[in-house]
Amino acid sequence: MSAGLDRGHIRRAFGRAAASYAAHSPLQSEVASRLREHLDGIADLAPARIVDVGCGPGDGGVALRARYPHAQVIALDFALPMLHEATRAGSGSGPPYVDVQRGVVPCENEPDSGFLPVCADAQALPLADASVDLVHSSLCLQWCEDPGLALAEFRRVLRPDGLLLFSTFGPDTLKELRAAFAEVDRMPHVSRFIDMHDIGDALLSSGFRDPVLERDDFTLTYADARELMHELRAIGATNADAQRQRSLTGKAHLAGVIAAYERFRHAGVLPATYEVIYAIARAPEPGQPVRGHGGDVASFPIEQLRGSRRR
Repeated sequence: MSAGLDRGHIRRAFGRAAASYAAHSPLQSEVASRLREHLDGIADLAPARIVDVGCGPGDGGVALRARYPHAQVIALDFALPMLHEATRAGSGSGPPYVDVQRGVVPCENEPDSGFLPVCADAQALPLADASVDLVHSSLCLQWCEDPGLALAEFRRVLRPDGLLLFSTFGPDTLKELRAAFAEVDRMPHVSRFIDMHDIGDALLSSGFRDPVLERDDFTLTYADARELMHELRAIGATNADAQRQRSLTGKAHLAGVIAAYERFRHAGVLPATYEVIYAIARAPEPGQPVRGHGGDVASFPIEQLRGSRRR
């Protein structure tokens, strides 16, 4: 399930976009709001610890703290400048924070016990097994080099019957921009996104139970293709394909892309499609098998095995 992405490029791009992200991300805010609406129908959910994976500038953490005021919210992001923004949003001040990429950063003050910003990778969560009640992640999974590994990490840190709630982009996302570039060259210019059926299979393979997936299609409109490209750069959503062209796009090349995009113009504007997938699932009880290439593998706490061997 590898997405073939350049992780270093992703971290740098979102780091550069931290200050401009909030002003250029109305779609991301709307998707996150719709994602959290799935929590409305779960009356018995009272999480003590929540992790917001790919928290960005922190709006999701603020909303989760308002919904669950007695919970600790761990705001986790791969880009350290995003953590600076999230810390201000979540606690009203700047760092302290924890940067797992470079070790623990000394803090002058103890962090707010209700809000803990952590700089780390979704594919290697620095959290103990079965230590989280709710994993929340909005539009982050598509930026993981191995989304299947991230899902396995989500399962690992969730307590039995804990809740996973995430959104991600599907393969129709930015299909117009992808088609425009394809008319100019054969290099990848738009990141590839995972099909909803593959996400469902990955959830089952990771051992999650009762997964439910939904889909929304959004169409944003722009005066021209340059406006769309500027917005994508402003939120850090640049081409992270490991096989991408590393040199700058020439003026003639870019002009060809812009001209090719014009064939999608309708009613005076250019559309940009976004396919959004929402998923909700429960972590299994101990011993639930994980589907692998060699068959199902079940794991149990050692306490459940005591006394079971014949003497």
